[in-house]
Amino acid sequence: MGTDYYQTLKVDQSSTAEEIKKAYRKLALKYHPDRNPNNKEAEERFKEAAEAYEVLGDAKKRQIYDQYGIDGLRNSGYQGPGNFNDIFSSFGDIFDDLFSFGGARQTQNGPIRGADLRFDLNITFMDAALGTEKEIEITRADTCDECRGSGTREGREAETCPECRGRGQVIRSQGFFRVSTTCPTCRGEGRVIKDPCKVCNGHGLKEISKRLSLKIPAGVDHGARMRVSGEGEGGRHHGPPGDLYVFLYVEPHEFFLRDGADIHLRLPLSMTRAALGCSIEVPTIHGEKTLEVPAGTQSGDTLRLKKQGIPRLRGGGTGDMIIEVDVKTPKKLSSRQKELLEEFAVLEEENSTADEGFLKKLFRMAS
Repeated sequence: MGTDYYQTLKVDQSSTAEEIKKAYRKLALKYHPDRNPNNKEAEERFKEAAEAYEVLGDAKKRQIYDQYGIDGLRNSGYQGPGNFNDIFSSFGDIFDDLFSFGGARQTQNGPIRGADLRFDLNITFMDAALGTEKEIEITRADTCDECRGSGTREGREAETCPECRGRGQVIRSQGFFRVSTTCPTCRGEGRVIKDPCKVCNGHGLKEISKRLSLKIPAGVDHGARMRVSGEGEGGRHHGPPGDLYVFLYVEPHEFFLRDGADIHLRLPLSMTRAALGCSIEVPTIHGEKTLEVPAGTQSGDTLRLKKQGIPRLRGGGTGDMIIEVDVKTPKKLSSRQKELLEEFAVLEEENSTADEGFLKKLFRMAS
């Protein structure tokens, strides 16, 4: 192995301890055996980097190396980092960060936040448009009142797990590989309970049912999510509770169709009203409103009632009511209706020059 440790890590002699550690992490990540299986060159580079870091990462060894070089280190008893298992043992914190072994160092002795919960709620179209209040009932695991989430009997404390020594994880070596798994004895807790709480049986949580009142704002849409802070599962070891997320599912309306903040309505209208024009009462989510239909309205024409739609959830006013006219032709006529329509047809023929011109042009194009 080379003896110029600064060159090995690609740093200079004035580099700080943090800069040296960062340089080593970079090389360890690049040449780690797990990422370079059966690559002898990578193995050698990995060992060289480990040896350089063991010296330069230790203030005392670095001082000896800077003054007396590699011979000075050997004379002081330094023999190198050893084999791969020795390297992993010496620099386990670095490899934990690089290769997801960090869980082995994350004990759960401290406060543990409660899990978040989900609740699906069906509401009507009108409830979503105008807002409402709903009462729901949830079942959740809440912090045990008896042990306050510790899981132990009053006056007793949990003990450090003898297998993982409080780490919550155990690491097993398989050749060049190190596999981190949840400790089977404490199940990742890092501690074991010899005298469990009688109420929660050592879990720190107990199941409860609770009724909550939800204020649903006007303008929510299908798929919207509401967060109710602190109404999730209870925390453990004095940890805070999780949150409750309510997902809203809006039922469709029989007549109204929503498009953002606008509401669409298809309005059937007799041909006489469409032809003559009229004032008609139409339903909106805010009650009946008067719609002015201009004379000569055609089927498919749209009319608009301003600010009769849905309030915009984040401000910006209210949408409109957009009404599509569907002109209906009568299928059954009385004798008097037929008589009047026939008279109308005679009068209409006198002004049909434009229509005839269009039809003649259409026939010529088709022939």
